[in-house]
Amino acid sequence: MKSIVSYWRRAVVLGVFVFICAVGPAGLRAQSDAGAATLTGVVLDKDGKSIQSATVVIKNNSTGLSRKTTTDASGHFSASGLPPGAYAVEASAPGFSTGRREAVQLAAGGAEDLSIPLNVANMSQAVTVEASSEIAMQIAPSQSSLEARSAQSVIGTPFIDNFTAPVADYTEIVQMAPGTFSVSSNGVGLGDSKTYFRGFADGQFTMTYDGIPFNDTNSPTHHSWAFFPSQWIGGTVFDRSPGSASTLGPTNFGGSINLLSREPQPEPDVRASVSYGSFNTRLLDLAVDSGKFLGDKSSLFVDLHELKSDGYQTFNFQKRDAGSLKYQYKLSDKTTVSAFLGIIDLWTNTPNTKGPTRAQVAQFGDNYLLSNDPNRPDYFRYNYYHVQSDFEYIGISTDLGHGWRLDDKIYSYRYWNKQNYNGTTITKTSATDKLNGYRKIGDTLGVSQEHGRGIFRTGIWYEWAYTDRYQVPSDPRTWVNAALPNFHEQFITQSVQPYAEYEFKVTRKLSVTGGVKMAYYQQHLEQFADNGKTVGSLNGVAFVTHTAGYRSWQPSVDANYRLKQNWSVYAQYATGNVIPPSTVFDVKNAVVAILPKPTQAKTYQVGTVWKNNRVTFDFDAYHTHFQNPYSASPDPTTGEPVYFATGDSVTKGIEAEGNVRLGLGFYLYLNGTAGNAKYVNTERWVQNAPRNTETVGLTYQRQNWDLGFFNKRIGQMYNDNGSTNEAVTIKPFNITNVFLNYTIKSESRFRDTKIRLSVNNLLDKHSIVGVTPAATTTSVAAPGDVLTLMPGRSVALTVTFGYAPKR
Repeated sequence: MKSIVSYWRRAVVLGVFVFICAVGPAGLRAQSDAGAATLTGVVLDKDGKSIQSATVVIKNNSTGLSRKTTTDASGHFSASGLPPGAYAVEASAPGFSTGRREAVQLAAGGAEDLSIPLNVANMSQAVTVEASSEIAMQIAPSQSSLEARSAQSVIGTPFIDNFTAPVADYTEIVQMAPGTFSVSSNGVGLGDSKTYFRGFADGQFTMTYDGIPFNDTNSPTHHSWAFFPSQWIGGTVFDRSPGSASTLGPTNFGGSINLLSREPQPEPDVRASVSYGSFNTRLLDLAVDSGKFLGDKSSLFVDLHELKSDGYQTFNFQKRDAGSLKYQYKLSDKTTVSAFLGIIDLWTNTPNTKGPTRAQVAQFGDNYLLSNDPNRPDYFRYNYYHVQSDFEYIGISTDLGHGWRLDDKIYSYRYWNKQNYNGTTITKTSATDKLNGYRKIGDTLGVSQEHGRGIFRTGIWYEWAYTDRYQVPSDPRTWVNAALPNFHEQFITQSVQPYAEYEFKVTRKLSVTGGVKMAYYQQHLEQFADNGKTVGSLNGVAFVTHTAGYRSWQPSVDANYRLKQNWSVYAQYATGNVIPPSTVFDVKNAVVAILPKPTQAKTYQVGTVWKNNRVTFDFDAYHTHFQNPYSASPDPTTGEPVYFATGDSVTKGIEAEGNVRLGLGFYLYLNGTAGNAKYVNTERWVQNAPRNTETVGLTYQRQNWDLGFFNKRIGQMYNDNGSTNEAVTIKPFNITNVFLNYTIKSESRFRDTKIRLSVNNLLDKHSIVGVTPAATTTSVAAPGDVLTLMPGRSVALTVTFGYAPKR
């Protein structure tokens, strides 16, 4: 695949050309004559509460010229010096559907005052934001919703743009949320990071992008370096529960992290960014908003970027080219069509272990990973990845009338990870030529009907996936492969999830939602003969085939009660499951006597959310009983493996977070968790489950300045050694970040021009945050233990040049 942004100059010229063609002579010129009119108004939510920082676009119907403004802290806006005539006024805000007033007549020298109500947007597509809270709408790093039916954290665009590094991935966006943690040893956004929370590891929770689940096919894990950089993310809804029946995905076990794309803006804008930082990290980014065009029915957002870095770890180079676009077309007042396309091409030098050993750290330092000596097994040219991915969908959202609504997305995405890595020696078979590649095609269809006593929701998720995976012994000096692989398999996976649920409005304050979902997965595998490391010679046949089906029913029920207009409580019972991995058949002769079942989780939790114009607070208590992955033992007669449950675990605890407006532009964010996750039969801790976590965030946001300080403390936890739980103690560690931004926010043609300074790991800590022991028989530290370490302090300076029509 060709590099997406290698033609950087040409892309900039093209972007500016498209921008100029789409915009034309935009902007309303200030009028000094006495006949100019004034338009004022307020933007409100469905409960009549004001919405701060909403975008208001005022367009003259005759000339096509427009003016853009934003609402103040009380939800009001004002525009003066307008020529008399008929206008269309459009208001939008994160988490709300766009509101529009047509044929607003302004008389010469007159004034008009409007009230524009906005409805809450579809939860599968937008972040729910509470308009009643002055602090919570735009500046809160993380918050819940008064309408929440489970433990949720909502993270919006302002936090992503102002208080994360320019090269951040989605793991960094949820880093400061209650109970979560992740670390990339090569530097922020420069590795394949994994998120942990409540004792759940990657592969035990679902991730979606605009409501579409994405994950690997051999196991439901995720890759932060191959999908959705922060430039493509406009917000996140982090649900720490299996969700309700309408929550789609293959692993609604521990929860779901729901990423939301950036919405095309109503006004044209071009932003070109240049960033340079520690570890020789360079980022070039071009973002273009077309504004409304084709009769105000279309809008387009395009982002192109190129990332290059040497990485914190030695010779862990990385180069990523990426591009995305989102297009929206308004067919009518009731129907909107949307389309998205994203492509990533990544090269990186990383060994299969992804970390140094204790011996290497002692000899070379904690940033050691690879060498530049071709006589050493860890030579960087013997270890590299080439990862390609694309993600695309076409969606339609339409009001069918009589309270009925349809939302449908047809999608496809591809992940193609071609990896080459070496072992501990240099021989003709010491290296491995590896492929993990798949293509998915699917559809998420939802239909709802709202009436006076409630909302009925039903729909189905269907997905078809083709996978090709192999590992072949190879010579790292020539990459000539051996005749037979360590393993080779191709398989087709089909996923089907029909669901139905009803949200019953028992009273004006109380709503109860109950539903059920059927989760069905089918795998059809072809496993090829290998060199004996996996299935063996298969008695002389080229390959064998298997078909396995897994089915489970997932009921849920929850309730939300409004104690007051700004105070709600909720309770939830929800179930989730995880499909068994494709490795079920990775046994001799690929014959399995008894298949495992999907592992199940049952979650009970209660919580409360309270907000006023200075403070937001949410609290939850949870208890989840979940099954662990199956193990196998040979049948005494046939020798075929028989899978059995390894025992259950329980994770339980409390979580709280809050935001306080201190005044003079200062805001305080706090969260904390206390809990435990242990195996039922041994009372030992599940690995990577901290006893407690705490976050402190202090921000200053006033006029053109944004300043943020965040510290996340991760409490004591444990790692396993392959045979024993609690084998290695991981001591508490802190993640401390600082951000400083200056942005031109006026109506200048250079609005959105920005200088951005970010410092990650301010205190330059090099804590051990993970250990993979070299031996399974002892917990004593050994030279061969593989370590996961916090990367050194990283500093990045980013300059964004914004251009927009003169107002």
